[in-house]
Amino acid sequence: MNTTNKLVPASKVLTLALVFMASVITSGCTSVPFEEDVFPNDPDYAPVPASSLRAAPSINGSLYKSNYSLSLFSDQQATQVGDIITVIFDEQYNSSKSAETQSKKDSSNSSTPTSILGTVPGWRNLGLDIDLDHSRSFKGSGDADRSNSLSGTISVTVSDILPSGVLQIRGEKWLTLSEGDEYIRIVGLIRPQDITPQNTVMSSKVADARIKFGGRGNLNNATKEGWFGRMTNSAWWPF
Repeated sequence: MNTTNKLVPASKVLTLALVFMASVITSGCTSVPFEEDVFPNDPDYAPVPASSLRAAPSINGSLYKSNYSLSLFSDQQATQVGDIITVIFDEQYNSSKSAETQSKKDSSNSSTPTSILGTVPGWRNLGLDIDLDHSRSFKGSGDADRSNSLSGTISVTVSDILPSGVLQIRGEKWLTLSEGDEYIRIVGLIRPQDITPQNTVMSSKVADARIKFGGRGNLNNATKEGWFGRMTNSAWWPF
């Protein structure tokens, strides 16, 4: 039985190569994290709905009410769910990091067979001399110097009161500009004793804080790297 070898057409080989490259790029793109678009009125930062607020305590006296923390000699500060408090941002961070790695390896091997009974061994006029030389080197370095600062104010609401008396706050502020929107968000925990008489609290006093500052629109998109650049700069890129 005669068999014939069929050659694969060059066009088919090119198509398979393009499909393979497309699958690699697609898998790489799915592995690169992308920033989610941000929209106003996020429930995680929205004020507590008025329907869920506790009803005002009943009046059981001419001047004072039981179970109601209001003093005639104290400042009006946020103490209840739904109360407003102003957060003053005083964030400033500086960091610096430098790293350098270098490795090098050289190896050389040679083998020259001696004669046996006056004859140098070989095979079909090929000698058995062996000479190997291998060299490998790697060098990498990186520097990072970062400085961040954030100043300003934002008024947020008390969303919950923990059993320990700690207040949970959350809120956001949006500014619509000519080339897009700017927003700032904050979620965290504050102690009542850290609230000033002016009903303000420093951001450095906010525990478990989540502060986000960013924007939306064409101007903000112009400062972001494209999806292909993110893929080539990610850890999944093999080169």
